[in-house]
Amino acid sequence: MSLVRAAVLEPGASTVSVREVRTPDVLAPGLVRVEVRASGVCHSDLHVVDGDWPATEPLVLGHEGAGVVTEVGAGVLDVAVGDHVVLSWFAPCRRCADCAQGRPWTCSRTRSLDNRLPDGSSPLTAADGSALAPFLGLGAFASEVVVAESAVVAIPREVPFEVAALIGCSVATGVGAVVNTAGVRAGQSAVVVGCGGVGLSVVMGLRLVGAAPVVAVDLSEERLATARRSGAAHVLRGDAPDLAERVRELTGRGAEFAFECIGRAATIEALPDLVAPGGAAVLVGMTSYDATVRIRPFDLADAGKRILGCNYGSSVAQVDFPRLARAHLAGTLPLGDLVGRTVGLDEVGSALDDLRAARGLRTVVLHG
Repeated sequence: MSLVRAAVLEPGASTVSVREVRTPDVLAPGLVRVEVRASGVCHSDLHVVDGDWPATEPLVLGHEGAGVVTEVGAGVLDVAVGDHVVLSWFAPCRRCADCAQGRPWTCSRTRSLDNRLPDGSSPLTAADGSALAPFLGLGAFASEVVVAESAVVAIPREVPFEVAALIGCSVATGVGAVVNTAGVRAGQSAVVVGCGGVGLSVVMGLRLVGAAPVVAVDLSEERLATARRSGAAHVLRGDAPDLAERVRELTGRGAEFAFECIGRAATIEALPDLVAPGGAAVLVGMTSYDATVRIRPFDLADAGKRILGCNYGSSVAQVDFPRLARAHLAGTLPLGDLVGRTVGLDEVGSALDDLRAARGLRTVVLHG
């Protein structure tokens, strides 16, 4: 077994601890070893630390990652040693009915959500030999990961690792929410509630497709300023008492699309009031497992409004990740603007604190 440094969360703990963990020396068929160069710190990791998504076993956290392939198991065809890759936290089976219909984000046989490899095993153990699992089948807060072939996607070498890591979750989710889930067209109006990494990616996606006007909503002046630079024509504070009225003034009868990128019950409940008749509210932010919301169904039916759920931006990783990388290189998706600061692995705890307090932009962990 190989020893690697990783950020581990014990069940019931309120923060992670960085320690050595073990990965297998010999790869089973269909697996890929990646030297992780960068890991994004995402709100989904915070959901686990804060107990919104309970951890029932010790986990290596992290699910946004990019690095270099150092070894492939028998039968691996998609990537080769030396490839620069982005990690995908939802490794589809590629064989079930959902995958066959082009919806790998709803794969019914993936084991990623169980924090396991496709065969149900974990590639990790603690240094003392006790059980350990990779969050979402990745465990990207580590200097090395062993993952399923369908969880790695090769991208151009020119993409910086700190940018590539974000493609694997926040960017694919945000841009995909616009392009894939909602199908926004040029000239359609949109409001984006919450301008963290995912919300800013939604704003960039809206600019990419030519949506107008785009209204960004947040409580952070720094994030609102970044949203304006990223393509928002208007910015509003989320605590404005007349928020819905202001959105209607800026968009006409309301936005044709309203994207909720926080995952809070209160903002989800307010979303239909921001939507124009015939428009759609898109739920992008992830709530806690047991969250519930109250809506007025008569208003939705009477005005023909829709609510769309968005999982992973309805993305096909092997198709969308390279497209997003090429768009960044072409300058149409300036993803470097999403990176607020870079830290070492030992600073993951402080990065999670910043995320909890909604401070700054996306923090990226650099390894080595």
